Amino acid sequence: MHALTIEQINEGLEQLSDWVYEDNNIVKKIETIDFIQAIGVIVRIALEAEKMDHHPTIENTYNKIIIRLSTHDASGITEKDFALAKKIDNLVSE
Repeated sequence: MHALTIEQINEGLEQLSDWVYEDNNIVKKIETIDFIQAIGVIVRIALEAEKMDHHPTIENTYNKIIIRLSTHDASGITEKDFALAKKIDNLVSE
């Protein structure tokens, strides 16, 4: 799998909800009602990520979650990152 160009990344970001390109990652910040809901979101993301064998960096502080996606093997952003980002968008909108 090869890393996408910045143009391809920007095109991909247009298809997502509230993701940005930052420090060679695509990043989404999520705010939930409380800590328990945040942990529930994280668990659902983890289950989808595990199915794809693609593991994001996830940070959590109380009701705030930051998700960072990149493909280490490709040293950049790949279609795999966008596929997981779309799944995350769907999970968050549920």
